[in-house]
Amino acid sequence: MRLFQILFAVILAAQISFSKKDSLIPLRDFFKNPDSTNYQISPDGKWISYLKPYERRMNIHIKENKDSGQEVRLTASADRDIVNYFWKGNGHVIYTRDFGGDENFHVFTVDVHAKTEKDVTNFPNTRAEIIDSMENVRDDEIVISHNMRDKKVFDVFRLNIKTGKLVLLAQNPGSITGWVTDHNGKLRVAVESEGVDYNILYRDSEGQKFSKILTYPYKDSFSPLFFTFDNKNLYAASNLNRDKESIVEFDMKSKKETRIIYQHPDVDVDTLMYSKKRKVLTSARFVTWKTTAQFFDPVTEGIYNKVSEKLVGKEVRFVSTTKNEDLFIVRSVSDRSLGAFYLYDANRDELKLLAQVAPWLDEEKLNPMKPVSYQSRDGLVINGYLTLPKNKKAKNLPIIINPHGGPWARDIWGYNAQVQFLANRGYGVLQMNFRGSTGYGKSFLQASYKQWGLKMQEDITDGVKWLVQEGIADESKICIYGGSYGGYATLSGLVKDPNLYACGVDFVGVSNLFTFMNTIPPYWTAELEKFYEMVGHPEKDKAQFTATSPALNAEKIKAPLLVVQGAKDPRVNKVESDQMVQALEKRGVKVQYIVKDNEGHGFRNEENRIEFYEAMEAFLKKHIGN
Repeated sequence: MRLFQILFAVILAAQISFSKKDSLIPLRDFFKNPDSTNYQISPDGKWISYLKPYERRMNIHIKENKDSGQEVRLTASADRDIVNYFWKGNGHVIYTRDFGGDENFHVFTVDVHAKTEKDVTNFPNTRAEIIDSMENVRDDEIVISHNMRDKKVFDVFRLNIKTGKLVLLAQNPGSITGWVTDHNGKLRVAVESEGVDYNILYRDSEGQKFSKILTYPYKDSFSPLFFTFDNKNLYAASNLNRDKESIVEFDMKSKKETRIIYQHPDVDVDTLMYSKKRKVLTSARFVTWKTTAQFFDPVTEGIYNKVSEKLVGKEVRFVSTTKNEDLFIVRSVSDRSLGAFYLYDANRDELKLLAQVAPWLDEEKLNPMKPVSYQSRDGLVINGYLTLPKNKKAKNLPIIINPHGGPWARDIWGYNAQVQFLANRGYGVLQMNFRGSTGYGKSFLQASYKQWGLKMQEDITDGVKWLVQEGIADESKICIYGGSYGGYATLSGLVKDPNLYACGVDFVGVSNLFTFMNTIPPYWTAELEKFYEMVGHPEKDKAQFTATSPALNAEKIKAPLLVVQGAKDPRVNKVESDQMVQALEKRGVKVQYIVKDNEGHGFRNEENRIEFYEAMEAFLKKHIGN
């Protein structure tokens, strides 16, 4: 009997050990490139396009929309992934890419039939942007802008994608930060930044001069979306005279909002969708804790419901359609899966699987992302998400605090590779939408102004204390990690609360507010006065900047630090990470520092992502275990 008990214990121990090993997902599986992604369909429905690795980089491939279709690779980018592209007519694909992370994006055209590509904005040290693809207008023209003439501003051109010829539509006087075309591709609206105010400029035709029709302060928001279908008025996302952004119609002649299309009592609504074929508004999109749609069009709602019934439990996104709007590319996603792409035939009500994005990931082994909320010390409700590791009690866990970048952005529900990786390694992960996070209204946003390292940081600290009070966090095993502003929050947290964190990971984070404000990209110059009001002024707020710049307060940091930086980052220059590391090393503190010469504001290349997270995994294991 005793021998049997011993043998049973050995077998049980082996099973538990095998189970634990079996649940540990290889790090590469989280961060390698997808098998294929970003599926789209040509306007005539004859071609399916997608991104797929070629020589480790994501490149555009196509195949005929039939079972026997042969795959054809259209591009051969060897140094940088292609991320965004679109069909222009049935014969061309347009994409943009930068060089090593410098964010000087160029526009490339690809002839699908000749299989040739051309850089049509091949100008030195120039950034180009797409303004209007002119879908359903002309197959050979698009509207773009670039800053070749003056690096601070963007002029607007009509581009012939076949010849590469550029025709100037508007020269930027130095203050225009945005442009809007009508449904015929005509440049009709400009957004002007003037000190701490914004102006909306309008003209009836491209032959006229722009005139001012609306002025509002930077603390408010009015974002033109697109023209009404008769090209007379504008649809916009506006919070003028209200706290939450709402979808409105703006009358150009009376210069007033004439009606509210849709608003939500609790969150901003800033996205409006429409049918290009039928010329009707279809839905408004907003985010509570998940992305939600309010439908206006029974046809669109019916199609959405039919697809949703076939993909139960998934968030459904319609990402591409034919000109006839009868064939759709649909993507399904969740918090535990990168999902799949499908082709939906609306006439036949048939859904066909095109590809799983990351078939090697088993969502049953991944971890649900739950909405949470807590109260800040001054009474604000802070919403966020908590992801906890499976097969562990939610008690005394090692925790990663993960503030988002921006800072005027937000975390949303959905698949997050780094969060799932960390949870798979046994860490709980808290993401919080601290004050200033978008989507929660004007007052919540304005509560962040000039609060970098102050109340914004306290919101993060209060989240840590909430986890400790709930018994979820082991207060001796808490690490803070973030990128961009989240990197600043990481460094600021180590300075402001040196006894709270056992370690920190700073990814392309700001360390010195003085140098950060002096090294912003030239094309942000028109917004500088607003930056001074929202972040602070290097001279007027000198004492505050000194107190809230982590590199100037390095002597307060006690916890080990991992710093990661892209050498070509145009937003948060390498000097930010350099001076942080140098300030600590002057005290004799050795800092692990990873720099990649072929990256910018974030790591795009697969091998660099994997190296970063391998270093992070070892760093966390050393300092808070797993």
